[in-house]
Amino acid sequence: MTPKASSKTDPQIVEMPSQKMAVVRGNGAPGKVFPEVMPALYGSVYTLKFSLKKDGKPTFKVTGLRARYPDAITKPKDQWTHIIGLPVPDDTTILPIKVPNVEVKLETWEYGTVAQILHLGTYDQETPTIERLLKFIEENGYVITGMHEEEYLTRPDAKVVKTIIRYPVKKK
Repeated sequence: MTPKASSKTDPQIVEMPSQKMAVVRGNGAPGKVFPEVMPALYGSVYTLKFSLKKDGKPTFKVTGLRARYPDAITKPKDQWTHIIGLPVPDDTTILPIKVPNVEVKLETWEYGTVAQILHLGTYDQETPTIERLLKFIEENGYVITGMHEEEYLTRPDAKVVKTIIRYPVKKK
């Protein structure tokens, strides 16, 4: 039986489909990397959205900024690798480039079975929430099969910052 959350901030196991993403990469502290790459990422995705609209084609809502941190556990924060993406329509084949010298690529992020939890609060207060999720994964007989991912549901300056923390998992 798959464990389900009883409240929005409880850990849970869910199935997620693959998602086509517009992706940028960077290295360093989040406060340095995000301002460097966000204009390119959002510029490409919004230009795609508006070009579809202009051409009379179905458009999409720009949602769910996600970031993957493959070395968050093994390196200090100022040396992290950032893989930051925004969902785009599955039939997207090319992205407009809006910022020179920042590559925005198309990738398909695979999911399947994931363990996730909603964190309420600032990013620097995530550790206890992550520890709850890791304990939940272990206690329910799962192992982590991929990298730490965060999905940002609100802006960093929101009154209550909301972040989904997730890991791909499989049964032991």
